[in-house]
Amino acid sequence: MRRDGYAPIEAYALIGDGRTAALVASDGAVDWLCLPNFDSPSVAAAILDVSKGGSLTLCPLEPFRVTRRYLPSTNVLETTFRTDAGAVQVTDAMTLPDAALSPMRELTRVIRGIAGTVRMTWRFTPGFHYASARPRLGWRGAVPVATCGSDAIAIPSWHAGQPSWTGDALSSIFEVQAGSTATLALVSASGEPLVMPSRADVERRLDATIAFWEQWSNDRRYSGPWPDAVLRSALVLKALIFAPSGASVAAPTMSLPESIGGERNWDYRFCWIRDSNFAISALLNLGCYAEAESLFWWFMQATALTEPEVRVLYQLDGGLGGKEQVLTLSGYRRSAPVRKGNGAAGQNQLDIYGCLLETARLYSDGHRRVDADIGAILGRIADHVCRIWREPDSGIWEVRNGPFHFIHSKVMCWVALDCAVQLAERGEMPARSIARWRTEARAIQNYVDSEGWSPALGSYRRIAGEDDVDASLLVLPTVRFGDRHGPRIRGTIDEIVRRLGDGDTVRRYIAADGVPGGEGSFLNCSFWLVSALARSGRVDEATGLMDRLLARANDVGLYSEEIDAATGAFLGNFPQALVHLALIDAAVAIRDAGQP
Repeated sequence: MRRDGYAPIEAYALIGDGRTAALVASDGAVDWLCLPNFDSPSVAAAILDVSKGGSLTLCPLEPFRVTRRYLPSTNVLETTFRTDAGAVQVTDAMTLPDAALSPMRELTRVIRGIAGTVRMTWRFTPGFHYASARPRLGWRGAVPVATCGSDAIAIPSWHAGQPSWTGDALSSIFEVQAGSTATLALVSASGEPLVMPSRADVERRLDATIAFWEQWSNDRRYSGPWPDAVLRSALVLKALIFAPSGASVAAPTMSLPESIGGERNWDYRFCWIRDSNFAISALLNLGCYAEAESLFWWFMQATALTEPEVRVLYQLDGGLGGKEQVLTLSGYRRSAPVRKGNGAAGQNQLDIYGCLLETARLYSDGHRRVDADIGAILGRIADHVCRIWREPDSGIWEVRNGPFHFIHSKVMCWVALDCAVQLAERGEMPARSIARWRTEARAIQNYVDSEGWSPALGSYRRIAGEDDVDASLLVLPTVRFGDRHGPRIRGTIDEIVRRLGDGDTVRRYIAADGVPGGEGSFLNCSFWLVSALARSGRVDEATGLMDRLLARANDVGLYSEEIDAATGAFLGNFPQALVHLALIDAAVAIRDAGQP
């Protein structure tokens, strides 16, 4: 499966504990793990540099075949290895802490023999601080330990051989017979004592983690088509929510390339305002009220730091930041540079104001009233939108050759003011500016319908005055701009399919954007097309496309940001929250379109 030591992106599965996440390849290698949090430096980054990034591998010594799944209704991974001599099952989880003293973070791997006798091997190569710092390797009693500054990792194991340090790696070989069990754990601490758990503690936490995910899934409310795909997407989203703050990462990874060998490699371990907007909608549709409330309050506390201006993205603790830096890692299959941080943090993107105000409206629609203090902040932000909507910006796709007058950005400014009017009418925002908001909303609508409409294309435009389209226009039916069933929305959908469609997938645009190189089809745009078709009355087309897109998931139901439409190879950061959010919205749109 591996090429030059790198597994395909689609070969990975996610395990997470609401604070960080690991990627496990189908050959048993943990090739990505940041500790202690999503946005902390990596200790395993072989996915970005196979020679020095660090990993925790586990697999049979002999040639093997693999099948895998998530345990039903959980984020716990089960991989079955079969050799000519027998078979074993490996259960992988980032376990959840319990009331007893436990490690700060704990990755647990339980190996069960199910047939014959299988010789197994495991190997841990620590790569602290994006593989830039050399660790100290040693033992605490019988447990191997790697330390680097205030960070420490222990690898306790039971019936998994006698490990030994050789050079910079810890490794072991052992046998698993049918009916026997071995356990391996990676436990960590940062700035606090390293706890050495017992086997019973590790396995008890694994059982409790499975039970937690099962209960969480059982509490979800969704009645509609494709329930398994919707639940899997919900589980992905829950795993990507940073539990201490309620913020959600766009993806748990950084710098996975949009084209192999290219330089479109970005850090997605931040919380984007627009992603949070989609997340609130999805969470409310799934009955995740606690998560929606936490995200909304994080959202408002973060934006309150800069209001009436709103930043594109925030750190998971609500702070500002995101300056790009280039690391010395070689990159996934030599796709360099590897970037930490994200320069989009300093861009002007006007669509985020619509995302913010729509989030507040959705929160209010979910029967959780916006309080007076938040309403006052939103009022000042709406006044700010009245002043700035005529400005050019970098747009939803964060182009680096702008700014331009993106039509999607103008529409989302209209959304901001339309939602402000609705909230003011409900008494949840100050009404003193409501007349101004209505006037400016009409002005934006007139601008979009004149400067944003191309008679030649029979479609709304990507940029005012240019006869081109981009896939962000597919959200117009979702945000209720214009007549969903009218000729302008239909024409826009058809022109996007004609110009940007690539088989069953959709590219976001075909235009220079200030960054060299190419990219794949964007899977969130592909699911946006499903939603647009359903909401404009083309339900049969939407349903057929939905079925085909669901077949594009990897073997455990996950999606990356992009896909090579011809080969099915995944591209970009993985798994991508926005894609799974778009999948949920597409399923809901088809469900609602079929209701009387």
